[in-house]
Amino acid sequence: MFKAAVPVFHISNSAEALKFYCEKLGFRHEFSHRAIEAQADPCYSGVSRDGIWLHLSSFSGDAVVGGVANIIVENVDTLHSEFVANDVTINVEPVNQTWGSREMYVKDSDGNCLRFQQL
Repeated sequence: MFKAAVPVFHISNSAEALKFYCEKLGFRHEFSHRAIEAQADPCYSGVSRDGIWLHLSSFSGDAVVGGVANIIVENVDTLHSEFVANDVTINVEPVNQTWGSREMYVKDSDGNCLRFQQL
């Protein structure tokens, strides 16, 4: 039986990515693994928020830049207000889609897209 899926985003700079995901988007840094502890990259990290996990990797061969994760949320507009207050660039403002969801899109500096969806 399936229990969860965890998207892996390829990132180029682990410190920059963790700052964005944790300070701007409100995720919590759960762990990091580095090939060489004294070097910032390559690094494989996990972040979470409200039971949703994302993995971020700067290791060669892990994922590709420009990935997408759909994240189902209770209220897109509340999240939008939070992100605006945190000075997050919103790539697609909250919009009612023809397929019935309300969505907002945010991209990290590597072009990975988080699609926040209110069903």
